[in-house]
Amino acid sequence: MLRLPRSVPVMLIALAFAFTPGMAVASTGIATITEHYASHPLHVRPGVSASPKGLSPSTIRASYNFPTASTSGAGTTIAIVDAYNDPNAESDLGVFSSQFGLPACTTANGCFSKVDQTGGTKYPRTDSGWALEISLDIQWAHAIAPGAKILLVEAKSNSFTNLLAAEDYASAHAKYVSNSWGGSEFSGESVYDSHFTANGVSFFVSSGDAGTPASYPSASPNVISVGGTTLSFDGSGAFSNETGWSGSGGGCSAYEAAPPAQSGFSQYQHVNCGTKRATPDVSLDADPASGVSVYDSVNYQGQSGWWTVGGTSASSPMWAARSADAGTVVDAGYVYGNSITYRDITAGNNGESCLVGYDLVTGRGSWTG
Repeated sequence: MLRLPRSVPVMLIALAFAFTPGMAVASTGIATITEHYASHPLHVRPGVSASPKGLSPSTIRASYNFPTASTSGAGTTIAIVDAYNDPNAESDLGVFSSQFGLPACTTANGCFSKVDQTGGTKYPRTDSGWALEISLDIQWAHAIAPGAKILLVEAKSNSFTNLLAAEDYASAHAKYVSNSWGGSEFSGESVYDSHFTANGVSFFVSSGDAGTPASYPSASPNVISVGGTTLSFDGSGAFSNETGWSGSGGGCSAYEAAPPAQSGFSQYQHVNCGTKRATPDVSLDADPASGVSVYDSVNYQGQSGWWTVGGTSASSPMWAARSADAGTVVDAGYVYGNSITYRDITAGNNGESCLVGYDLVTGRGSWTG
């Protein structure tokens, strides 16, 4: 993830805008706010091809012993929140589904829907990088939970204001929300934490792709922060090992307190975050060296077709989808409880080292089973 969010001072008349919680208003009636901008944690292996070269859904499912039924996730909706427009999102999902024998997920059959940040159809401009991000997110949410509905919510820009408006719409219309975006932490970020609180809704956020320190909204105590790993395979192509990915975002938050479920976890203290929020909570495959196959017909770097893509952009929608398969609320209490079987990742580092039980590279580890 790029850690270069721009900060733009904006002067607004206090009575002329919807008040942002936590923003100070001067006695003159004028307030100065700082906008923050997000990047997508997307890592693409060089070269596009006419057929898939990355990992397939069946390989990922076998590596983690995930459910294989075509109805997995049925009765749930997974929302994907991203910035800008992917005009070919639905048709590219169709190519992906056909390639890997997944059920069709279309507007016509009620599986797929796409809206702007307020639920309308005034889609933002197309951005090729975010279009590839969108393809990754929706295709791999569908790959892991093929029975779930997919709701794509497109923010009109990568500003936090617009992304959080999209977040609000998503959480009002889906029980599982995946966010493959973020930026550097900033003072006052906690005022945005309320956007990740909705009854019965599970929120997942990519932890970032540049190692330490922690990023936001991954550092919000209201989300499940999803880090990254590297998958290895033997000569026959069978899964052999999983290690922490060097790019996996993580670290101790500079501003947020750890949620009680995390601070009370037996191995939390050995990462030396004091009482601060530690990220990530969990992990899954994200290293582009063991990247997944993504189809994108919007030209990216002048090319279109099958890409091999990694980053915690991949691990977040897959965690959201596996949670949809389980059909339960996956929050901090669930993650730090005893309901998930983890593969503890004890090798690798991102500036911090993988440890037994919990660490700042992979959290508790990967969901298996």
